[in-house]
Amino acid sequence: MALFLVLYLTAFDGRPLTVTLLYGVRTFLPPYAICKQIDKASGCLACFGLDFNSIALQAGSKSAANLAVSSVVFCNFLIGYRLFLASLPPVMSNSTSSPTLTRSGGQLIVDALQIHGVDTIFGVPGESYLPVLDALHEHKNNPGNIKAPIRFIINRQEGGSAYMAEAYGKLTGKPGICFVTRGPGATNASIGVHTAYQDSTPMILFIGQVGNDFVEREAFQEIDYRRMYGQMAKWVAQIDRADRVHEYVARAFQVATSGRPGPVVLALPEDMLSQHVALANIPAMRHYSAVQASASQAQIEELSARLAKAKRPVVILGGGGWNTAACNHIQRFAEIQNLPVACAFRFQDLFDNQHANYIGDVGIGINPKLAERIKQSDLVIAIGPRLGEMTTGGYSILEAPVPKQSLIHIHTDALELGRVYQADMLINSGMPQIAASLAALPVLGNWQANVEQARAEYIANQTEAPIFKDGKQPLNLWQVVQDLRAAVPADTIITNGAGNHTTWAHRYYRYGQMRTQLAPTSGAMGYSVPSGVAAKIVHPERTVITFAGDGEFMMNGQELATAAQYGAGVVVLLFNNGMYGTIRMHQEREFPNRQVGTELHNPDFAALARAYGGSGEVVTQTAEFAPALRRALAFSRDKKLPALIELRYDGNLITPGATLDAIRNVALGSK
Repeated sequence: MALFLVLYLTAFDGRPLTVTLLYGVRTFLPPYAICKQIDKASGCLACFGLDFNSIALQAGSKSAANLAVSSVVFCNFLIGYRLFLASLPPVMSNSTSSPTLTRSGGQLIVDALQIHGVDTIFGVPGESYLPVLDALHEHKNNPGNIKAPIRFIINRQEGGSAYMAEAYGKLTGKPGICFVTRGPGATNASIGVHTAYQDSTPMILFIGQVGNDFVEREAFQEIDYRRMYGQMAKWVAQIDRADRVHEYVARAFQVATSGRPGPVVLALPEDMLSQHVALANIPAMRHYSAVQASASQAQIEELSARLAKAKRPVVILGGGGWNTAACNHIQRFAEIQNLPVACAFRFQDLFDNQHANYIGDVGIGINPKLAERIKQSDLVIAIGPRLGEMTTGGYSILEAPVPKQSLIHIHTDALELGRVYQADMLINSGMPQIAASLAALPVLGNWQANVEQARAEYIANQTEAPIFKDGKQPLNLWQVVQDLRAAVPADTIITNGAGNHTTWAHRYYRYGQMRTQLAPTSGAMGYSVPSGVAAKIVHPERTVITFAGDGEFMMNGQELATAAQYGAGVVVLLFNNGMYGTIRMHQEREFPNRQVGTELHNPDFAALARAYGGSGEVVTQTAEFAPALRRALAFSRDKKLPALIELRYDGNLITPGATLDAIRNVALGSK
């Protein structure tokens, strides 16, 4: 009896008695302690590595007999005891119950997210990660939780979820978090991962996965995500053991935010999410700390020397990893040195467009005079951009691999440096680090005349578009942007997807402080509405305007339902020209008069917006827009619901400088 009590007290570690009675003792008994030879005392003792014959010779026959009886009794006790222990669950099990001193894999996921400061998750629920959803419920309803509960924003399609997470990453600099189910959910979300990769946006996608007991059988909705996401994410992994959840999640945050920011994908097998881990086996964790390189003093001195010798320098900003302090430091650098500053494709909010040193954006539809200025520059300082196809005009403004201009290329990723351009200087540095160093430099030269001339060229390129100067068009899209600029505050967030309609925002809207522009450098359609809804959820106090094309809107317009559900009063300007305009433009340029596959038959977008609970209006005349915009802004502010203004206009008005007819005629004339 005394032995039984000792074993009982040794085993009990606070677990519910009905589940783990005498649990801990199992770990103290050797594997050979189940005796299979209870009919022989010698066999029982042999189980413990003892020699019965030698003991009997030393103890005498009477003592040996007593020893044999005691051995058999003790072995019978051990048999029953071991059989009982064998029926108990292991310390880490697949049980869905949650013992007092254990945490399930799903709970550990939520614990880790809280440790790393997550406040918002975007996703579509799935049965493949139900334990995570249940843990979020527990987290939300825990009265002892001193932090605000993590909110789960429910989307209508996983592509919208991933886009919203990407937009969150852009806005905050923290990884946007997205949860989707396996198979179809993961494939739908891939567009947001690709956007995050090309835009250098921190993001983590969690995918419910087939259990390890079914893996590699092409089970229901099974995909190998390491292969699927291998080229569009910084790191792809699968967490197969619950006791390593914290390790994997911490690494995901570290990878997503360090160096060149980007997306990480973690697969979560169903059985892992239900495993339980003893609290004693869960390591203490701390908040991630992003790591960035920094330029050496020698590099800063060389950069200074090259800049001091330059006659026609130009600075180009772009890429990920920026924050408000870095933008302020770069502005200070430009002011001290009096340098002209341009921004790469869809990174126009890195420098205040109203500032005297801002000279325009370097991307699709670039001001021809700005393109020529960069070509004639004797020093280009590229701070942050990859210098990809869109920014370099198909590698023509800067010729690859060795540009004619002297080039200083500064980037967060050492592997990007020298990948295309063999620059005169290659500097691996985070944006806050290099910006602070540049802001501290003394005056190195005076390029006032260059700045004034470049700024004047930028202002001239902002005047009314040639296609509207005859006054014959009922709806003047240039005037629409002017009315918008006059009606909204400087910190308004402008979002857009892809398509020719975005030109009206990129060329004519003047972006203010970071972050006021959300736009995919990947050229992804369907981005406008989800990013606008996410922006309003993250910053409900700010005005959010979405530029959406008719074709582009239909790819994720259902997220207006998400806006209505969460009180996100985004204002959507929907450009309806009845076609996939960009494709049609290139079609007329390459194959004039041979239009196929670009005409659209659209719904009543204003009525659709009202069906989602928002407001909707149709504008066909220039004079109608400003009053409609005032009503939309008031509705979105007061009702906290989305508002949509459908702009119906002639599809022939394809770009600010040319109509489809003109493009077609030029193409026909060259045939």
